[in-house]
Amino acid sequence: MFNKRIKVKELLQQAPEGQQVTVMGWVRTFRNNQFIALNDGSTNTNLQVVAELGKFEEGLLKRITTSASLKITGTVVPSVGKGQKLEIKATTIEILGDSDAEAYPLQPKKHSLEFLREKAHLRFRTNTFGSVFRIRHALAFAVHKFFNEKGFVYLHTPIITASDAEGAGEMFRVTTLPFENTPRNEDGSVNFKEDFFGKSTNLTVSGQLEGELGATAFGEIYTFGPTFRAENSNTARHLAEFWMIEPEMAFCDLEDNANLAEEFIKYIVRYVLENNREDVEFLAQRLAEEEKQLPQDKRSEMGLIEKLEFVLNNDFQRLSYTEAIDILKESNYNKKKKFQYPVTGWGMDLQSEHERYLVEKHFKKPVILMNYPASIKAFYMRLNEDGKTVAAMDILAPGIGEIVGGSQREERLEVLLEKMKAMHIPEEELSWYLDTRRFGTVPHAGFGLGFERMIQFVTGMGNIRDVIAFPRTPKSAEF
Repeated sequence: MFNKRIKVKELLQQAPEGQQVTVMGWVRTFRNNQFIALNDGSTNTNLQVVAELGKFEEGLLKRITTSASLKITGTVVPSVGKGQKLEIKATTIEILGDSDAEAYPLQPKKHSLEFLREKAHLRFRTNTFGSVFRIRHALAFAVHKFFNEKGFVYLHTPIITASDAEGAGEMFRVTTLPFENTPRNEDGSVNFKEDFFGKSTNLTVSGQLEGELGATAFGEIYTFGPTFRAENSNTARHLAEFWMIEPEMAFCDLEDNANLAEEFIKYIVRYVLENNREDVEFLAQRLAEEEKQLPQDKRSEMGLIEKLEFVLNNDFQRLSYTEAIDILKESNYNKKKKFQYPVTGWGMDLQSEHERYLVEKHFKKPVILMNYPASIKAFYMRLNEDGKTVAAMDILAPGIGEIVGGSQREERLEVLLEKMKAMHIPEEELSWYLDTRRFGTVPHAGFGLGFERMIQFVTGMGNIRDVIAFPRTPKSAEF
């Protein structure tokens, strides 16, 4: 029964030649007791179905309400109405699932994104979220396609881990210990030997350290999976659960790393423009209408498609952290005290507003910042010859700021041990990681790309909670 249906997207690409078809989908609107706008999620474009007056029972027609699901068989004919080249003249209409029009929360009108976040289980049925999540799928497919074509091995790194790759400390603990009667050591600390894994474990913040193990065997690997941060951060850029793409490459330095990251970003953007043009155009129009409500100085200088094509057609600007600090210090923004966080000088950690200034105001293109102060970066990043900076890089994108963070990894065992000691990271906890430096160490590098931020960039969505199906944020774990 069901495998004989044709999807709306496929049908709309055909010529109307009187063919008999079966379609299934959900009602978007039903006008004049005659015209059904049907959508099955394959495209934002609705299929018009004509229920000829007098042909169907009144009781059936009353059940054709917004979001009711239908199975319709009929004849494909040229459309006499505007906006579509074909329509279906219904022969049979079967209601697969009723929908109470009074109770259904998504009426055929424009809803705010805030309202739709509260109805995240239904928001996929709107045009905006239909486009966003079809693009999310396409980007995920393009990620695997890119690395597969380059001969990388897809490595599944653990979600439960005993290590804190970033040294961030903001991790979700995984435990089976009872809250009401937690086993304790003599000093009052929790006795994790009684726990499921026999030690303290957490949800991963990164698959990088395990990824390095794979890279020093296979040469080139990538991970693509969920990561978790227990930051109490209620911003449009942060999630507690998000997806990361993390390639690791042996025989690779910082320049190779930056080259791969730029090629990768361009590849997946191009894939979406070539394969999801209809969805990108819809979101571009939506964004243009949204920006009309903003003051002139807050509007983007480029439309969404123009911005994406600009990224494809231009080399990313590369500069050192030191050069970036000089530019920021001398900027009118800093001199006129327009930055919320003043530019204090070399050694400071750049804020999102500083990153966006470099990208959107100064260079007006994506930027690759390299060679950061060692004091503000993680222990595993390779110390440069100056002894002050590490071979780290961030890629900054218009509208978002940091979208990629990466580095050449410290392959010299003695240097790595010194850095771990200085940062109070116990050697015994990472002995397995240090083995890659003991047994055939090799220059290697890698980066992490936050998948949701990439989707934000491609779709133009302003809030990261609108590009993941069910956002996990402080005090919110609905659905």
